[in-house]
Amino acid sequence: MNRLLSLILLLFLFQPGIGTGQTQLPDTFDEFILSGMEQWDIPGMAIAVVKDDSVVFANGYGVRKLGEEAAVDEHTLFGIASVSKNMTAASLALLVDEGLISWDDRVRDYLPWFELSDPWVSDEVRIRDLLIHRVGVGRMLGNRLQFMTNEPRKELIYRMRYHEFEEPFRSGYVYSNVMYMVAGEIVAAVSGMSWDEFMADSLFSPLGMDRTNTSIHDIAEDENAAWPHQHIRGEVQTIPRRSWDNAAPAGGVNSSVYEVAQWLRMQLGTPGSYNGTRIISVQSMREMHRPQIALPIRNPYGNQVSYGLGWSINEYEGERMLSHGGATDGMNTSAVLLPEHNLGIVVITNVFTNFREAVVNAILDHYLDIPERNWNELYWNNYQSRYADAMEIRNEIDSNRKEGTSKTLELSEYTGRFSDSQYGGIEVRNGNNGLELHFWNDPDLVADLEHWHHDTFRAVWRNPAQREEFLHFTLNQDGEIGALVFQFTLRPILLQVGAYPTNYYRKVEFKKVSN
Repeated sequence: MNRLLSLILLLFLFQPGIGTGQTQLPDTFDEFILSGMEQWDIPGMAIAVVKDDSVVFANGYGVRKLGEEAAVDEHTLFGIASVSKNMTAASLALLVDEGLISWDDRVRDYLPWFELSDPWVSDEVRIRDLLIHRVGVGRMLGNRLQFMTNEPRKELIYRMRYHEFEEPFRSGYVYSNVMYMVAGEIVAAVSGMSWDEFMADSLFSPLGMDRTNTSIHDIAEDENAAWPHQHIRGEVQTIPRRSWDNAAPAGGVNSSVYEVAQWLRMQLGTPGSYNGTRIISVQSMREMHRPQIALPIRNPYGNQVSYGLGWSINEYEGERMLSHGGATDGMNTSAVLLPEHNLGIVVITNVFTNFREAVVNAILDHYLDIPERNWNELYWNNYQSRYADAMEIRNEIDSNRKEGTSKTLELSEYTGRFSDSQYGGIEVRNGNNGLELHFWNDPDLVADLEHWHHDTFRAVWRNPAQREEFLHFTLNQDGEIGALVFQFTLRPILLQVGAYPTNYYRKVEFKKVSN
């Protein structure tokens, strides 16, 4: 990392900011960023600040891809992940303004084929329910492993009729990417164009977000775009870009901090206006920015947190704050608004760390004239503690592996095709180095099966970013393989440690259907 820091310093010397830039932030700001990047092993980072309808700071630090010299600047594209959600909500707001839909219309008014596992709920779900995560259905898969990557959005939504509710309908907040996919399909059904086309035509273009897109397939090979990275087995590694096309309304937008800053400008000042042109009505902007559902309070002494339409709503030092984070495939984004101060901040890194939150808080403190606090030390110490706790649990799981056990059957008897109504078909094959698990006929979703103990295996994904997960086989009454039970990690305790340990997972039983 010393060589990387030297390169970052060199690159930074030749990267001017935008507008009044560094005079608006403390003289020590760049030193703070560069030092933090070295400490957290961050290859590349970009930051923009909006104040009083101007982009007063926009800059990049470091490199787009580890081992290469191409520098991150304010125009470098990153995957902004779930920050896409408030953009999808805004696309629906445009249709509300045109009188084509209302927030409380039934989903089935526009998608008659929409179905969940409860018939009454299927008929009752409203557009608002989708956007505030109160339908009660959770994640299909976690961020590391995309679901049926090559299938169209409609196919994924169809599978939700087999999905079990995590909470009763409208009883609370259950985060769901798939319900935002449904929201995107409503845009398509009403507008007559795909969600992707509608976003480009009706939002990105009017805001001058000309390089912002909704698919990695729109990123040219020589594009000024960052590559994702992850901490894997103690090292920062470049990982492949993966398509999020079928989940794009939930998290597929790619943009730069300069163009996200234009998005933040529209949220601030006179919300819904950009450069004097009305884009979204005042009424719709208020609806998106107001609390819609309470979120769990993680700290018993903390402020009440709520969720609007694609925005989390909280307080920072007594000031109303709207924010949303995004995390997928080795990229992390924080977008923050302080409406009463006409202040907006976006920070993006091309690796998962909490340093970007320290950066956001440091900028907030500066503009609120709060004495300097060592946010980086706070987040770093918290991360070190969480890492130690997660490693202890993982080591305990590893130590519980029963040595000296053997499989019940011959290796070839574990092969075959397996199926589940919700999760589709998978296949176990006998490869050159043992058993292989193939998901959904996708060449990028292949795992090598490592015998763990008895009839339990650890699936080691060939894409290292997906890490390892567990599965076991069960026998039928004839003593033959009857099913494969896979434990999907929906959210790891700490990804830097691995996909396990996890306290949020789903076990899926794939029945054997053929040899």
